[in-house]
Amino acid sequence: MDPLPAPNLPARLRRSRDLHYPALLQWFQSLTSPPVAIFSDFFLGWTQSLASELGLRRIVFSPSSSFSYSLNMSLCRESLRIDDPQAENQTLSFPDIPNSPKYPAYQINSIYRTYKDADPDKEFYRRNWLQNLESWGVVFNTFSDLEAIYIDHLKKEIMGHDRIWAVGPVLGDDGLDTTNRGGSSSVPFQELVAWLDSRDDNSVVYVSFGSHYVLTLKQMDVVASGLEESGVNFVWSVREPKASQVSRDHGVIPDGFEDRVAGKGFLIKGWAPQVAVLRHRAVGAFLTHCGWNSTLEGIAAGVVMLTWPMGADQFANTKLLVDECGVGIRVGESTQNIPESSTLARILVESLDGSRAERSQAKMLSEEALNAVNGGTSDNDLGSLVKAINEIKPSTGSNKI
Repeated sequence: MDPLPAPNLPARLRRSRDLHYPALLQWFQSLTSPPVAIFSDFFLGWTQSLASELGLRRIVFSPSSSFSYSLNMSLCRESLRIDDPQAENQTLSFPDIPNSPKYPAYQINSIYRTYKDADPDKEFYRRNWLQNLESWGVVFNTFSDLEAIYIDHLKKEIMGHDRIWAVGPVLGDDGLDTTNRGGSSSVPFQELVAWLDSRDDNSVVYVSFGSHYVLTLKQMDVVASGLEESGVNFVWSVREPKASQVSRDHGVIPDGFEDRVAGKGFLIKGWAPQVAVLRHRAVGAFLTHCGWNSTLEGIAAGVVMLTWPMGADQFANTKLLVDECGVGIRVGESTQNIPESSTLARILVESLDGSRAERSQAKMLSEEALNAVNGGTSDNDLGSLVKAINEIKPSTGSNKI
């Protein structure tokens, strides 16, 4: 099929629907033994129309938290408008969601901040999301002890049924898949392990802002200076900008930095085996952008989370980690709240203090996460999901579910 040339997410999703819907419909109709359900990502809400046309059940998979899912549903259902799109600190409230969260406007996805009725792509995005409300069930990569209040809210107030399953945290095994699942690295894995093995327990800070985000020049300088000033041991997975990005305020590692932190810092340029690093006994804290995968991996590893969200669902994840679970310490917020390097240095040092309440909370939450997938609530939900799918009767061709 043709590539997806559209530069923004709503347009890409709309283009994806236009390209794939006819082909998928034809493929389904050609099968002599068709499936009983469609299992699709929450960004593919349009597959609900496909499921209805084929007389199939649709199950949504949400790779994000049930909390952020609720926020997105609220934004779409209420067609929330921001009075002045330039007023970044205007407060937006969500009184119908448990704990009545509030956010400054800059922490809301720009798709909603710039929404206009006349924009067909953004209206498609909103309707695409709302089609998830019609789904037969939803599967979340989360666990009950982490988000019970939001899972219950979804069942009672948003979806109106109990077919919501929390099966996370979905993590890799302890084997090699945790070291090579994301691509090539600038350093051999065994070299990294040897470096970590030479450090004391809970004495290393792991730093990563995800596989996509490139730090701005100011952010890069603050992170590098903070790490250097702190004197802590650290592993930093650095995503460097392409040549075309350097001129657009994207930062690069400061000259001489690697020499100055030699013996204390371990830099990885490119992809890092994050799960394996976080699980190592030497790692005690994680400076993170709070993407949901990173959030769950940090929780499962039992490390203190140092939060610096950059966008999307990351501000909601930060609120969950810091305000509700007590396992995180706020560091920064995108480009709106960049800490002084001295402040970052202090937080880095304090995060490795074994007496901090966040450390004991992190260990407790880690046990709950691992118990959930080892015979606990997530294991039970996965079994319930499989049972529910097995009990779905094959379609008779009707478009009524």
